[in-house]
Amino acid sequence: MPSGSSRRTFLTAALGTAGAVATGGAGFGVARATEPGPAPAGAVVGFYGAHQAGIATSAQEHLAFAAFDVTTGSADELARLLGTWAAAAAQLTKGRPVGAVETAPDAPPIDTGEVEGLGAAQLTITVGFGPTLFDDRFGLASRRPAALAEIPALPGDTLDPARSGGDLCVQACADDPQVAFHTMRNFARLARGTAVLRWSQLGFGRTASTSTAQDTPRNLMGFKDGTNNIKAEEPHDLARHVWVGDETDQAWLRGGSYLVARRIRMLIESWDTAALAEQERVLGRAKGTGAPLGERREFDPLDLTATKAGMPLIDRTAHIRLAAPATNAGRKLLRRGYSYTDGIDASTGLLDAGLFFLAYQNDPVSQFVAIQRRLARHDALNEYIRHTGSALFAVPPGLSGPGDWWGRDLFG
Repeated sequence: MPSGSSRRTFLTAALGTAGAVATGGAGFGVARATEPGPAPAGAVVGFYGAHQAGIATSAQEHLAFAAFDVTTGSADELARLLGTWAAAAAQLTKGRPVGAVETAPDAPPIDTGEVEGLGAAQLTITVGFGPTLFDDRFGLASRRPAALAEIPALPGDTLDPARSGGDLCVQACADDPQVAFHTMRNFARLARGTAVLRWSQLGFGRTASTSTAQDTPRNLMGFKDGTNNIKAEEPHDLARHVWVGDETDQAWLRGGSYLVARRIRMLIESWDTAALAEQERVLGRAKGTGAPLGERREFDPLDLTATKAGMPLIDRTAHIRLAAPATNAGRKLLRRGYSYTDGIDASTGLLDAGLFFLAYQNDPVSQFVAIQRRLARHDALNEYIRHTGSALFAVPPGLSGPGDWWGRDLFG
């Protein structure tokens, strides 16, 4: 049976073939390579570009997210894994198998095969590096960006270490849940001997729109979520709030971003007993229309000065007020979170469900941490949610083409 090293060598070699599947060789016993027909029109999101797809890309309906711990102490092996993943991602995002199709019965197939016939389903694959990757193991300590600091303890956090942190992350978004899961499954297989899964999260139903062409979705509380999110059609906001620029102390991260991942459990049973007026007070929006309280339509301007009977129309502790850029020195985040459910909490018999919050920004200290610290202290929504997982990753820029891989400039 081919060794893991041989498989990685085979896949890394594919980086130089302009996306074509390699034929034979590498001891795989491959009868011949096959090139599946083109995916349905509009189903493929370009893999190469200045920025990684899956950030400003129109948000898909399903998510598979994984954090990995690197187990090797070799920088060369880590770099080889990142090259292997890049070769695999170039194939998967086109709706193709990870590698050549094998017929040898005495070796496991390179690709697990569960997405045959499903197409690309708008799959995007986004990779990031956690703060712990920059310890003494790989000689990268001097390449760690100053902004890639562990998120400090925030008021009200009830974080589970087993659902937090990680050396590497992989975010796979697609319009088919099996296509998204297939990426996480095969990346974990390709990582064997080099990295292991630390934690993972599946998400269903996007909770934000990242394009003006998308309707605003509803979260599990039944409210429209992310009305004022940064959109792909807003390059000024993307440049100002999302993409890392010349301000960074690490040139390898220019064109990249920072990703904050938070697992936010909703206390659904408690929320479901709250009166409609209370729910709307807490969020600051009308549940039906999504409009700010006092307005008629979802996208009506947010008026934080409006009063009724001498009191603020939007409560001083309403989530919409405390999260608004107007009350946070203009700071914004690009959100692309998902709803999740992990069954029943055995200790309470209550649903374990909520929001898997994903947000991109170019300075997590002045953006996420500053905003969340304020929310954690004053937000009325805190009565109905618990933050149970947390992680921060530096997301490098996009790949230039076949032969490039995540972190190439970092290891150079």
